[in-house]
Amino acid sequence: MTFKVGIAQINPRLGDLQSNLALYEEKIRQGEKEGADLLLFPELSLTGYFLRDMVPNVALKLASPEIEGLKKLSRKISFVAGLVEESSDYRFYNAAVYFEAGEIRHVHRKVYLPTYGMFDEQRYFARGDRVRAFDSKFGRIAVLICEDLWHPSTVYLAALDGAVAILCPSASPLRGITDQQVQDDNARYWELINRAYAETFSLFVIYGNRVGFEDGVGFWGGSELVDPSGQRLAKAKYYDEDFVVGGVALESVRRKRTMTPLLRDEDLDLTINELVRIRGRPSYKEGSGEKKAIGNRQQATGRKKTSKRERKEGESKKARKTR
Repeated sequence: MTFKVGIAQINPRLGDLQSNLALYEEKIRQGEKEGADLLLFPELSLTGYFLRDMVPNVALKLASPEIEGLKKLSRKISFVAGLVEESSDYRFYNAAVYFEAGEIRHVHRKVYLPTYGMFDEQRYFARGDRVRAFDSKFGRIAVLICEDLWHPSTVYLAALDGAVAILCPSASPLRGITDQQVQDDNARYWELINRAYAETFSLFVIYGNRVGFEDGVGFWGGSELVDPSGQRLAKAKYYDEDFVVGGVALESVRRKRTMTPLLRDEDLDLTINELVRIRGRPSYKEGSGEKKAIGNRQQATGRKKTSKRERKEGESKKARKTR
């Protein structure tokens, strides 16, 4: 199967949901004109990134009128929208919603919320708790949001769940500008991991980053489409708005996995067993304290630690038997 993917590298307006919805519609129409079958928007591009206390004001429930409008826009072209999702129990998630044929086919809630450096996501958002591939008309794909992709376990899980492509909406900021380099250090690292994941897991990586400035922080753009051999099929500009389209031929996934069957040979039971072993090490978290640590050691050795009283009673019984 072959289809065209578009990436809308845009500069959304912070906290202005209506303005960004209009921008979405404009780019979706552009995607239709350029023959794109699937369109990727950046992370939180319906709301802007540094929302802080504005999060509840721009959050959308999946039954909201705005979502219904986005469903209608997906009748001709599928797309991934980056937004704040409000759950039925009033939690707020940094979410990416996949729309196809007038319906929501998948929702991914960002699992890894950065809280270092300039980031403070976990203060305002609830964490997602799952990584799932899903079936689309283009094949089985997965959505991971920005920081999610910096944790290799997420791509590993998606690949083992059958994904042939990873869609990654991002809001990655400028960091580490070096003279004589066309991109900053952050961009170079992203390009490295996009290529490494594509080659290692024999899948397409579709990375959509934003541009512009918010609260003095700039975003570097550089969105790209990488094939299973690590070859770049499309590349957007650094630092400026752009719209790129590239072809995705799923036959290249088959070819790469035939030549290098790493996923076929992956030992899932080995991974699970080792993770269980690692997770079972002594822990003092969640108020369990010394008791949990002792319990883990006892489980590992098969012995139970006896109290002083129990030892004395045992010694008395032994003494009576020898009399």
